[in-house]
Amino acid sequence: MPTPSKPALVLVEENKSHRTKAEIAQRKEAEESTITGVPMEAWPSLSRKAKKEFKRLKELLGKIKKDDAVYENVINRYCELWDECIEFKKEQKEFLDSKDELEQEYREEETDLKASTYYKLRAKIQDNVLSLDRQIQAKRKMMLDIEKENIMTIASSLRSVPKKVQKDIPESGMAAFMKKRTGGGA
Repeated sequence: MPTPSKPALVLVEENKSHRTKAEIAQRKEAEESTITGVPMEAWPSLSRKAKKEFKRLKELLGKIKKDDAVYENVINRYCELWDECIEFKKEQKEFLDSKDELEQEYREEETDLKASTYYKLRAKIQDNVLSLDRQIQAKRKMMLDIEKENIMTIASSLRSVPKKVQKDIPESGMAAFMKKRTGGGA
């Protein structure tokens, strides 16, 4: 997969691009034309917790000038997935707690629970736990994809940061020769 193009700001800061000033200016203009200037809004259908996460992300994205309505749907969807993961984790914990209760009940001598019934119930609970885990993993995968696209991972944020240009690079012998030859040196 090819590396995504760097933003115009990064190209200017690095000062290493093969692109002309006109191409960089055109890219900067095109990038600016994709921004609406309208801040993101949370969906009314989001839960209270998801809205809280939306607000947190909105503040963070605002600091890097990415609080724009263009990103609104994807960030709302991310918060919705985030909330669903939390709910699935709660449900999973409830199943695990009920498995512990079932085991405790079975281990007590005074119960009418037969071994076959106990193991069937335990297997059903375990199946439910695993099913929830698969759903959580699928949602986490979707969230990671969104994070990669929206500068929410370390790698994606590093791709959009200009590399520092070293100021004190010693001039090579060939560069000094060419400079003298073209009349640029003293």
